[in-house]
Amino acid sequence: MSIRLLIADDHAVVRAGLRSMIAGTEIEMVGEANNGADAFQLAVEIRPSLLLLDVRMPPADGIACLGRVRAELPALPVLMFSAYGNPTYIARAVALGAAGYLIKTSSKEQILAAIRRAAAGESVWTREELRRVTGALSTPRITIDLEVPLTRRESEVLKQLALGLSNKEIGQALSISYETVKEHVQHILRKIGVSDRTQAAVWAVRKELV
Repeated sequence: MSIRLLIADDHAVVRAGLRSMIAGTEIEMVGEANNGADAFQLAVEIRPSLLLLDVRMPPADGIACLGRVRAELPALPVLMFSAYGNPTYIARAVALGAAGYLIKTSSKEQILAAIRRAAAGESVWTREELRRVTGALSTPRITIDLEVPLTRRESEVLKQLALGLSNKEIGQALSISYETVKEHVQHILRKIGVSDRTQAAVWAVRKELV
């Protein structure tokens, strides 16, 4: 039985490489998109067996698309596919129900095996990936449900942090200094009662801030 694969990546060369990789296998590419919004619309229209989804895709990224898919197409397996092994991205992918998270430097054999397992409804998460985010995902729900008095700027910084941006990138995005961002991040972690950026990202996902 063939696997109907929808691929979303903003680089045409990546999509072409994946198309070449699955040639001659039971995996059939039934659609491709270059951003998260188009990927979601195609998923609704063609109902693939699996969505292979890049993380960073302007203007609508893969994490946002994953959230929409999980809400509206809960039976569709989604496999994240990224050049970045960022623990914040991984934590958000786990929190939003992705089947796994593949790094683009993975071998052909690893990619094909992951596609087959995810399409069959299996989890592709490795023990190491889950270990890295276990603490964040087990943050007590009472902490999640409390109203936390973040300032407007802190909320802006937290949103950027949860999108996986570094302090330097957040500073550039918000036109503030690196040191100011660092100070905001420290305040945010203390206010919401978590110990690191990954836990803060999961908190933001659960509060639907991103």
